[in-house]
Amino acid sequence: MAGIIEARLAEMGIELAGPPPAPAANYVPYVVAGDLVFVSGQIPMTAAGLETLIKGRVGVDLDIAAGAAAARLCAINLLAQLKSACGGDLDRLVRVVKLTGFVNAPPEFGDQPKVVNGASDLLVEVLGDKGRHSRSAVSAGGLPFGCAVEVEGIFQIQPA
Repeated sequence: MAGIIEARLAEMGIELAGPPPAPAANYVPYVVAGDLVFVSGQIPMTAAGLETLIKGRVGVDLDIAAGAAAARLCAINLLAQLKSACGGDLDRLVRVVKLTGFVNAPPEFGDQPKVVNGASDLLVEVLGDKGRHSRSAVSAGGLPFGCAVEVEGIFQIQPA
């Protein structure tokens, strides 16, 4: 039976892919340490794989709105990883603690916060006050596979 958070996702027309794809390199998708879950950086692609990856440099190939849409997809992927870390029960989430968003952009680009708002806004829309978090939003000269955005997160959960 779906919980409250998954019901909210369904209302919004969002289905979490599962299980999340395996990491592309030598790391794990998340680490649970006490009541914290550290989710590795998620890139903007669907469960269909790399052919759905949103690529490009924001401010060059993509506008801010397209970058924010990519960040939103990263947040959906964060929730999919979190669901896995919580043994399938997203309702164990206490709160989103922190996001770090990396935006593939040229040095003169200064609207990283507007781009990463795509992830932040999605989490608040889905989770309400549990989704409010601290955050960093920075530019990167390049990201894996040429993707537009990568977002990592720290989440507090209830013990199993």
